[in-house]
This record gives sequence, structure tokens and C-alpha cells, in this order.
Amino acid sequence: MIEPHAATAAPATPVTTYDQLREAIAGRYAELPRQLQRVARIALERPRDLALKTVASLAQEAGVQPSTLVRFANALGFGGFSAMQQLFQSHLVERSGSYRERIARMRDDGGERKGAGGVLQRCAGEGMRGLERLADSLPPPALDHAVRLLCGARRIDVLAYRRSFPVACYLAYALNQLELPAHLLDGVGGMNREYAERLTARDVLLAVSFRNYTAECVDVATACSARGVAVVTITDGPLSPLHRVSTVCLPIGDQGRQPFRSLVEPLCLAEVLVLATGHRLAAAASRRRRTH
Repeated sequence: MIEPHAATAAPATPVTTYDQLREAIAGRYAELPRQLQRVARIALERPRDLALKTVASLAQEAGVQPSTLVRFANALGFGGFSAMQQLFQSHLVERSGSYRERIARMRDDGGERKGAGGVLQRCAGEGMRGLERLADSLPPPALDHAVRLLCGARRIDVLAYRRSFPVACYLAYALNQLELPAHLLDGVGGMNREYAERLTARDVLLAVSFRNYTAECVDVATACSARGVAVVTITDGPLSPLHRVSTVCLPIGDQGRQPFRSLVEPLCLAEVLVLATGHRLAAAASRRRRTH
């Protein structure tokens, strides 16, 4: 079956920056043909790969023909793949540093060992790569916005299921240690929907979910958003169903190729969120003391 090409028309507004490129890809994702969507996922979730890998290797990973990457670049208004790749490379140069280079060298040292030692080496390497991606992809303004919402909330309900649940447990515990009104929706008695219905526009729902997304988590977040509740999400990124209902989305990228999702990135992001919230609360308390 030949896929339609009508959706691949170039956007009216030229794309000249990396941020504009990400917005253009996310905004047009739903209307792209299926093969171009595969490329879009790599572009949004693994920008380092787009910056550094060849057309042939990227096409193999996406399961498409190399010409599909050219079509993808054309659909975004570029004359060819290389022109689009330059934006990814410029972003990588802006975010690169000597610490990252040292990590890359550590990662490349030696081969994979057998047994438990090999598992340790592989998991540690994947964890470092994940943290590297997290530092690249997390927008500081979004993090600041999330912190402001948490600090000002009358009530914070924390929601997650399955493999994401440990992240929610930590967030509820740590935010309570900051003396914030955080409550873990733990699903006891199947009452998460009912408990979340108590949230109002003065409250925050803090939801964590990754592919494959738990339907109830998406439903609860959608219902809260419709009532004017601020929804802060930790999820895969702009292609997540939580993204469209989020007041603030904190993306960590998709790990769909992995047999299971590592908790290194989401737990690190949760810790950052808690520490940044604590700093803001401490600064506010210091200002109050100075004015009295």
C-alpha cells in the first residue's frame, strides 16, 4: 500500500532554529504518514542520534528506506536531510561540554562482559546515556513552571501505575518532607478517579506515565485538565497522550526499544523537581524573614 504524500507539504513558516524544529515535528506528527512518524519519533526522542548518525544507520533503526529521511526533511521545509541535520548538530554543540565527553569515553572503554558484570556495565552505560538525554531535552522554563505550581498548590495528588509507581511514591514522600500537601493516589479500593475528582483549580495533579500508557492515568489527567486543575506530567515527551492535557510536561524521552524502562531518568527528574521546589520554598521563607 502506497502511503499518501499530501501531509508532507512543507510548512508555511520556515524552520530556522532547533526549538522551532521540535515544535514543527510535534505539531505535525499526527498528520504524517506512518513511515515519517517513525523518523519523527527518533528526531524528538533521540536528537543526538539525528545529529551524529548517517542516513543509512538512521533508516535501518527506523525500519524505513533512506529516501524516507529525505522526505521527512522536505516535509519540514528543508532542501535535504543534511540541512535539517545541521540544526540537530548545532544544538548538540551548544549543549556539549567536557564532562559529557568524559562520560562518552568511559562508556566506550572495553567490551561487554559476561554474566552479572556484563549486565552491570550495560545498565550503567544506558543509565548514563539516559541522564545525558535528560539534561539535553528538559526545558528549564518548564521545570520552573512546575516548581511554581507545586509551591502554590492547596493540594497535590500524585498519580502513577505499574512501573512508574515507584516514582510517584518518592515524589509523594519527598514533597511531604518539604511540608507540602502531597497525597499518593495508591489505587486502594479502585478509588483513584473518585479521589482525583476532589481536585480544583487551586490544586495540582502530578502524573507519571510512559509507553505503554496506563489508560486510567490518561483518563484521570484528562478529566482534571478539563476541570481547570493544573496537571504536571513526567512522561515520554510531545507524542505522549499526557502531553496534550498537561499544564506543564516534563519529558524524558521514549525507551520503546528497551525491554523495560529504566527508572534512572524519571527518578533523577523527580529528585530534581523536589530539590528545585525545596530551594524555592527556602528562598520564599528567607524573603519573609527579611521583611518582618
